[in-house]
Amino acid sequence: MFADRAKIYVKSGKGGDGHVSFRREKYVPNGGPDGGDGGKGGDVIIEVDEGMNTLVDFRHKRKYTAGDGEPGGKRNRTGKSGEDIVLKVPMGTVLKDAGSGKVIIDMSGDNKRVVLLKGGRGGSGNQHYATSTMQAPQYAKPGQNGIEMDIFMELKVIADVGLLGFPNVGKSTFLSRVSNARPEIANYPFTTLSPHLGVVDMEDIEGFVIADIPGLIEGASEGVGLGHDFLRHIERTRVMIHIVDAAGVEGRDPIDDIYKINKELKAYDEELSKRPMVIAANKLDCLSEEEALEITDKLKKEFEPAGFKVFPISAVSGEGVKELLYHVRRMLDETDEKPVVFDQEFVINRDSDEDDPFTVEYDPKYKVYKVEGPKIEKMLGYTNLEAEKGFVFFQKFLRDNGIIDDLKELGIQEGDTVRIYGHSFEFYDN
Repeated sequence: MFADRAKIYVKSGKGGDGHVSFRREKYVPNGGPDGGDGGKGGDVIIEVDEGMNTLVDFRHKRKYTAGDGEPGGKRNRTGKSGEDIVLKVPMGTVLKDAGSGKVIIDMSGDNKRVVLLKGGRGGSGNQHYATSTMQAPQYAKPGQNGIEMDIFMELKVIADVGLLGFPNVGKSTFLSRVSNARPEIANYPFTTLSPHLGVVDMEDIEGFVIADIPGLIEGASEGVGLGHDFLRHIERTRVMIHIVDAAGVEGRDPIDDIYKINKELKAYDEELSKRPMVIAANKLDCLSEEEALEITDKLKKEFEPAGFKVFPISAVSGEGVKELLYHVRRMLDETDEKPVVFDQEFVINRDSDEDDPFTVEYDPKYKVYKVEGPKIEKMLGYTNLEAEKGFVFFQKFLRDNGIIDDLKELGIQEGDTVRIYGHSFEFYDN
């Protein structure tokens, strides 16, 4: 089964926690801190695999998680980094945020390998927090969390030329005539349920890739039938060939069909309706010469003034096909060769870094509660505790960071002493 969409859950690895330890060496009774840093969490990487052409693998497995970093160790040992996870996708896969539907990255053009989610940084060991006032820090920084999100994957085929038309107008027959593709051909609606790609390779012109876009119906732009599933594959094409059943074998009016298809294109994406297009009046082998000339003249009078050149062809016999392909090659030469790559609309932001660590503990020897930590020490450096406003800010800081709650859990009572880097306070819960 052709699978061109999938929804998956991805998560990068958590960074390893920093370690708290102290040197224990002979003749060094009070060694300094030597806690190592945690390892980095693994990344989630997306890589194009030229051999893949569907997203079917992601239908069977939907959760992908990179490895966590290992915690730091004694003697300044850094933890091992978590293993990256590499997800291989076909060229042309567009990754979107599942919640908003906005494009994160289009795996086309130069985007062959990208880091989708970065792993969390490893936490710093206690060796980093030694200062002149705190030479034996009892804390280390935890590892940064990984990033997790739901991703919607959508495959949009990459081709120079797209074949448009209602079911049974002869697109599959045309593709098999002009290229190396061998699509299934039968006379019933929606024979083609997945895009077929073929390479047009003629001796005297440069080759190009052509895609048989599955048959459209009215209302496709509104999602009727398999409309959106089909229309997405037109978005990358630079030139379109609109094939119509000029003989009316299926009882269709070719002029009406062209207007209906153009209406669906405009409704789905107005930019698509402005792309270069040529009309192939097919199945003329089913008409007499006089009838073929009559319907061809009608089509030319109707559409060539609007810039749509009409070519009478027979996909079965090959009549008129070479002239059409020469013209399409000239149209391609006149268009921008740069592939259509969808712009990024969604930026993945990591939540703000975790707060620097702190410790809250009771010292029974001196009967005081001690609060320490690098963020607290930094805060004291720019806060004037002598001023009322500064002291109120300091109290709010302790409450907002959960330090007051930690003191209460340790059993602090009103009037007890709290010591913070040389500052002593009596505790009052207000």
